[in-house]
Amino acid sequence: HENQVPQRTHHKVIRSQDGTRRPKVPLLFLAFHSIGAHQEDEEPHTFQQAQHNAKWMNAMNKELSALHRNQTWDLVPPPIDKNITGCKMIYKLKRNADGSIARHKAILVAKGYSQQEGVDYFETYGPMVKPTTIRLVLSIDVSHGWTIRQQRFSSWNTARRSRI
Repeated sequence: HENQVPQRTHHKVIRSQDGTRRPKVPLLFLAFHSIGAHQEDEEPHTFQQAQHNAKWMNAMNKELSALHRNQTWDLVPPPIDKNITGCKMIYKLKRNADGSIARHKAILVAKGYSQQEGVDYFETYGPMVKPTTIRLVLSIDVSHGWTIRQQRFSSWNTARRSRI
């Protein structure tokens, strides 16, 4: 009884037991495939990946132009006695309902995690709409029979200047 092989207690047959094997895919093919796929319909993670694609470069130029136009960002020499908060681009694909690519969007964000409270900043403010506020506005709209429209603006200052 000591040399008996333990019997299976489950009935699920795993791949190695049914005699089938997955075909081996050459590593070179996988590397080539991932490079090609990244260029067309994947979001880059770094500037080095995005700089080779004209659509991503155009999206970055649009983002920087909007920041300059709205006077929300400017490139200045760094002060000697201050810590510098870095920034980076975030790349997002905006898709249509059918999954096709509608546009390439680049967003410049600050690397806020490098700041220390009390040294680099003393207070924060982030405007956010709470779900309760949205429900209140929607219920007022419905009770008055108003129509609700959704619009997209490339930046908040564009929305303020246009007639909504």
